[in-house]
Amino acid sequence: MPKTPNAGSPPPRAPSPGVSSLPALFVRVDTHIAPGYAVPPHYDSLLAKVIVWGPDRPTAIARMRRALAETTIAGPGVATTTDFLHDILDHPRFRAATHDTALIGDLNTPAAVTS
Repeated sequence: MPKTPNAGSPPPRAPSPGVSSLPALFVRVDTHIAPGYAVPPHYDSLLAKVIVWGPDRPTAIARMRRALAETTIAGPGVATTTDFLHDILDHPRFRAATHDTALIGDLNTPAAVTS
């Protein structure tokens, strides 16, 4: 008998871990949470992974900005990196694709922190 992983899904029956929803075209969200989910006090800091696609860098950045703007995760003690991700998306080095991982440290310096 041939193996049919994820037999309930259409061919090619590829695995698709997590829960995916598409808040907009070309946006994928992998998460274990759903609307109304109560985030427990001791939660995994990776609540969701957001992936976007665009035919070019500016389009992909615009789609990610929109996806982040449409995302709401709130509650007492729940922190997100949404503002930090906007800072990265707006940074000239990121927009020009000349960034490296040092950008994260540069944005976390006391002079760069606004809150």
